Amino acid sequence: PAPRVFSNAAGSYSANVGLAIENGGWEGEQQLQEQFISRKGFAFNADKPGMMEAAGDVFRSSLSRVDCTFQNLDSSEISLTDVSHYFDSDPTKVVAGLRTDGKKPMSMIADTTTANAQVRSLSETVRLDARTKLLNPKFYEGMLSTGYEGTREITKRLRNTMGWSATAGEVDNFIYEDANSVFIEDEDMRKRLLESNPNAFRDMITTFLEANGRGYWETSEENLDRLRELYQDVEDRIEGVM
Repeated sequence: PAPRVFSNAAGSYSANVGLAIENGGWEGEQQLQEQFISRKGFAFNADKPGMMEAAGDVFRSSLSRVDCTFQNLDSSEISLTDVSHYFDSDPTKVVAGLRTDGKKPMSMIADTTTANAQVRSLSETVRLDARTKLLNPKFYEGMLSTGYEGTREITKRLRNTMGWSATAGEVDNFIYEDANSVFIEDEDMRKRLLESNPNAFRDMITTFLEANGRGYWETSEENLDRLRELYQDVEDRIEGVM
């Protein structure tokens, strides 16, 4: 029988897509998609329990016929943007690139964090996640109250949000726009972020600029100019120029 269950090679973990997004050193989405296929294209073999065999061609063929992708959220502590694991495992654009009609599959997320389990679209789940975490004053004020690490946590969620743009294209423009309003347009907020963790704040600015540069966020030239100036100011601060 043809393999139907695929994963990493034995002893290996993840598609390393999260690592690429985190480091910013990826050429384009095609690189991420090839990484996913090469890392995840090992098949379970019923005749050889515990053995994983390279089956990239079969994996590609199987993905090219996918109509729906699905992931399960089972912890209220760890949501879509808390960790890179979820988008690292997301094949939405991989499938679109392999399908003959080029269509993205329907992408669904099951929320089983409560007894009232719900299945939502990926885009709706990303919106919900942004509103409860990144764009929620209770969340970011709570994070900022912890100082250095809190600012890093906020930046991490923005970076992981961009991960979903890269793997699925399911992040609404308003999420980046609203995040920019909260963290960049407000002068007092900028000062707090800079004072608590200048390196994380620089990474945040870089993420906004990268999201725009990669076509995930459309915004005004005024916003981009402000970000570029801020980047230079924060860089100078870190290097001890000012």
